[in-house]
Amino acid sequence: MKRIIVGISGATGAIYGIRLLEVLSKSDVETHLVITEAGEKTILMETDWKVEEVKALAKIVYDIKDVGADIASGSFRVDGMVVMPCSIKSLSAIANSFNLNLLIRAADVTVKERRKLILAVRETPLHKGHLNLMMNLADLGVIILPPIPAFYFHPKSMDDLINHTVGKVLDLFHIEHDLFARWGSTKVKNNLRKKGLNH
Repeated sequence: MKRIIVGISGATGAIYGIRLLEVLSKSDVETHLVITEAGEKTILMETDWKVEEVKALAKIVYDIKDVGADIASGSFRVDGMVVMPCSIKSLSAIANSFNLNLLIRAADVTVKERRKLILAVRETPLHKGHLNLMMNLADLGVIILPPIPAFYFHPKSMDDLINHTVGKVLDLFHIEHDLFARWGSTKVKNNLRKKGLNH
């Protein structure tokens, strides 16, 4: 059984983290959830979800201020962590090991234990300071996964776009899903044939 930490910070795009939790709640993955105060406000501003409903999707939920929680220790074994969405504030704190809350501490522990850390950084445009932070984290093995959808599978709705990014996260954890049509799939090949294109 996989054990994954899910962090939701205050960047726009709270629905990405919620959708990830929705999918994982139907699997045998043990999810450990931590949401920042700004993340909770963003959930209420951007979605029809209540914070308690989001928390109910996870197996275990932590208080953002509980820096002594299980996920704050490297001896607590997990398969990795994803922060989705990841604000620039959280990105900066993680890059500088500025462990001001449990989300940042858990991410820092994930890096020091050489476990998989995925950051769905949500900001645009990006200036050089943002890019330098991402480069520094990439040098440490962190995966930067901005929520940038593909269009080759002809998405028809906002859900299709959200599911594509969530599916990319699941792929990195080697979790099977059918959230989007992959390149090379029958659906994509048929779309190409209809347009007289070959692949």
